[in-house]
Amino acid sequence: MAEILYSSTRGDKTKVTASQAILRGLAADGGLFVPDHIPHLEKSLSEISKMDYKDTAYEVMKLLLSDYTEEELRYCIDHAYDSKFDTEEMAPMTEAGGAYYLELYHGKTIAFKDMALSILPYLMTTAAKKNNIKNEIVILTATSGDTGKAALAGFADVPGTRIVVFYPKHGVSPIQERQMVTQEGDNTCVVGIEGNFDDAQTGVKKIFTDPAFAKELDEKGFQFSSANSINIGRLVPQIVYYVYSYTRLLKEGRIAEGDEINVVVPTGNFGNILAAYYAGKMGIPIKTFICASNSNKVLYDFFGTGTYDKNRDFVVTSSPSMDILISSNLERLIYHIAGDDASVDAAYMKKLSEEGKYEITPAMREKLSCFYGGYATEDETKEAIRILFDNTGYLIDTHTAVASSVYSKYVKDTNDKTVTVIASTASPYKFTRSVMEALSQGDDSVDDFVLADRLCKVSGVEIPEAVTSIRDAKIRHDKVVEKDALADAVREFLFK
Repeated sequence: MAEILYSSTRGDKTKVTASQAILRGLAADGGLFVPDHIPHLEKSLSEISKMDYKDTAYEVMKLLLSDYTEEELRYCIDHAYDSKFDTEEMAPMTEAGGAYYLELYHGKTIAFKDMALSILPYLMTTAAKKNNIKNEIVILTATSGDTGKAALAGFADVPGTRIVVFYPKHGVSPIQERQMVTQEGDNTCVVGIEGNFDDAQTGVKKIFTDPAFAKELDEKGFQFSSANSINIGRLVPQIVYYVYSYTRLLKEGRIAEGDEINVVVPTGNFGNILAAYYAGKMGIPIKTFICASNSNKVLYDFFGTGTYDKNRDFVVTSSPSMDILISSNLERLIYHIAGDDASVDAAYMKKLSEEGKYEITPAMREKLSCFYGGYATEDETKEAIRILFDNTGYLIDTHTAVASSVYSKYVKDTNDKTVTVIASTASPYKFTRSVMEALSQGDDSVDDFVLADRLCKVSGVEIPEAVTSIRDAKIRHDKVVEKDALADAVREFLFK
């Protein structure tokens, strides 16, 4: 089996192993690490359908993380996918409203990020040993709400690591914020910023690509890495659940081997849908990648016009994890449709940085024919929650509702009846207030925990431990900074 090596989307010719790419997080030139080729699954889909989630994970990850030994990789998988998930099946699927909802929120923080961030700390600490890293690894992450808590939960008290999470102070749900600011662990730091997610993400990338800061860190025994989906160690585990969902449908006789499926993904930073795209390249027959946006519909406009333009108003919505105008992982797709040409990608990213927009060529647009872009307004998002619950008794959160709404539009536009998997990315309890409003049972006079109790009675869905455990938890992180003060906040935490 040929070893997969990784290089930057922007032209840095340095080839690194998977473990080195995971440790670095971001390439030195600000680009994202991409594999030199996408390997095909070695076993047939019917063979994989007989495997559980852990063995499926190994089949996928061994190909892309090829410098990890079998012993190392199985150790990481076994320790990640254990009793911290509250269902026996890691990623169960529920059929409702004519689609299969792939429930990715049964982990410790009730969001899909757990599927990857449960394993990333093990991949990273194993990588540090493999590469004889003596420095303490500092995980530096911007979050639109879910990555932050999932990363904090994964890295809390992990020896040899520290973690700093920046989030938009006024841009996450009350439950999301409380999950983060009550996080325990002496190696954790959570900082709110006066700005939006794009401000946080831009600030973090600026720190990553500051050679003077890197030198300063190294002298004090630290080095940066990332837990965002810009890190290939975050992205690879996400491919697994698309492979798993297809093989479950195959196992249950819902499809025959080789039948195509559609995949619908509520999309912000583009990592989750890019993982589905990679799953397709590895051999999963996916007909259409349905990219669902909320009112921040920069991706919808991109797929419709070929122009990516972030020069627009930023909208705060009820699906805050998708409130993003700079979708970082789209860069990997741009690199691939440009024929893996880093110079082309670098030129587009330069235009995005300087002008806030770029336009791809007609030839590149042709390679996006397997993508369908759609978006849902706030009213349509509420309607999707209410209609699905009224008709089926199945309850979804606001992000999944965006996907559900867009899927309905897709069927209406295309009359395509292909079996479809919708990525259900968070528990309804993470966005209790918005879900209750959608069910016409909102109440501004009570807090989100009282609403959670009411939602439990209405839906019959048990309140997750991730919510009950923070109800009376102590606030441990209350620092808030301006959007240009991120570096100082990092220094204060590390060098105190």
